[in-house]
Amino acid sequence: MYKHIISFIQERFDTESFIPLHEPKFAGNEKHYLNECIDSTFVSYLGKFVTEFEDQIKEFTQAKHALAIVNGTMALHIALVADGVQENDEVLTQALTFVATTNAISYQLAKCVFIDVDKETMGLSPDALRAFLEENAEMINGFCINKKSGRRIKACMPMHTFGHPCRIDEVVEICDTYNISVIEDSAESLGSFYKGKHTGTFGKVGVFSFNGNKTITCGGGGIVITNDDAIATRLKHLSTTAKVPHQWNYVHDEVGYNYRLPNLNAALAVAQMERLSDFLDNKRTLVAEYREFFENGAIKFFIEPKNARSNYWLNAVILDSRKERDAFLKQTNDAGVMTRPIWELMSNLQMYKNCQTDSLVNSKWLRDRVVNIPSSVRFG
Repeated sequence: MYKHIISFIQERFDTESFIPLHEPKFAGNEKHYLNECIDSTFVSYLGKFVTEFEDQIKEFTQAKHALAIVNGTMALHIALVADGVQENDEVLTQALTFVATTNAISYQLAKCVFIDVDKETMGLSPDALRAFLEENAEMINGFCINKKSGRRIKACMPMHTFGHPCRIDEVVEICDTYNISVIEDSAESLGSFYKGKHTGTFGKVGVFSFNGNKTITCGGGGIVITNDDAIATRLKHLSTTAKVPHQWNYVHDEVGYNYRLPNLNAALAVAQMERLSDFLDNKRTLVAEYREFFENGAIKFFIEPKNARSNYWLNAVILDSRKERDAFLKQTNDAGVMTRPIWELMSNLQMYKNCQTDSLVNSKWLRDRVVNIPSSVRFG
C-alpha cells in the first residue's frame, strides 16, 4: 500500500538498508575540538568551549544572554526555578508534547494544565489559551488565580513542535494581560523563526535541546536564552550550585543545582554550530522534495505555518485515520524505514491524568494521524 513512499524515501537517502528517523551528522571540527579540550584538561564546565558555544547561540538567536546546561530537560527546570514557579503553582502547557516539558514542571511540584494546540502549528493555540483564561482565571492582588482550583497560574510553557513555531507573539500578549510568565520550550526549534524573530526570544526565557537526535547535537546538552539581565544572573547562580563567587571560599546561599554543561560536550557543540546553516539548508532541500512528492496524494505533508520559517527538525505527514496511521507505521518500519507516531497526549499518562484540561480536540485529532518520517541531513 505504501511501497511507493518507501521507495521514494530510500532513493532520497540512497540506501535500502535501515534509514533512521534523524541521525547526528559529524562533518566538521568535532574530533579536533574534542582533542583540544582533552589536551587542555578543562573538561568540566569551566573552559573556553562553553563560553564560545554560548556566544554562538547569542549571535545566532540575537538573544542577550545564553547559559549552557547539561540537557534540555534540566534547562526547562532551571528556567522554571529562576522564574519563581513554586509548589502547587500551575503552569499552562500543551498535552501534545514530549514528556520532558511536563516532567520539568513536576520537578517543581507544580501542576500542569493542558491547553489545546492549533492544527496548523501543532503548538499551543492562543485561541484556546484565551478561551481557557476567560472562563477559568481571575486576577487577585496582581496574581492570576484559577477559579476552579484556587491555585496561582504562574507560567505558560508553549512548545514549538518539530521545529514549527506556534503563534508565540499572541501567546505572550495574552499571558502579559494575566501576569503569566512565558517560558518557551524551543527544544526542537533551533534555526526556526517566526515573523523574522528566532524562537525562544519572545518569552521571558527560551530553552533549546542538543540531544543526539536534534538538528545539531553534543550528545546531550541544553541552553537557556533570555534578554532579562536579572534572570540571566539568577540562572547562572542557580545552575552552578548557588555558589557565592569567591577566589577560594565555598559558600552557597541557597539550594542550587549542578546543571552546567561540561566543556567536553561544548567542544562538540561549537563544531556543530559551525555547520548549522549548512544543515538547515540541506534539510530544506529534503523538505522541497517531500513537498513535491506528497503534493497531490492522499497523505498530507506538514508544512511550516504562516509567518514562520521552520527548521523542519522532524518532517511529518498526516494520515486520514488512526487505522491508516498504524498501517503506515507497520509497513514502513517493517521495510527498514524508521517512522514514528507523534507522542501520546500527556493528559493520558498515568502521572498526569488528573490534570485540568480543555477539550484538547485538535490535540486528539493530531495524535491519531501524525507520523514522523526520516529527516536526517544527507551529506558528509
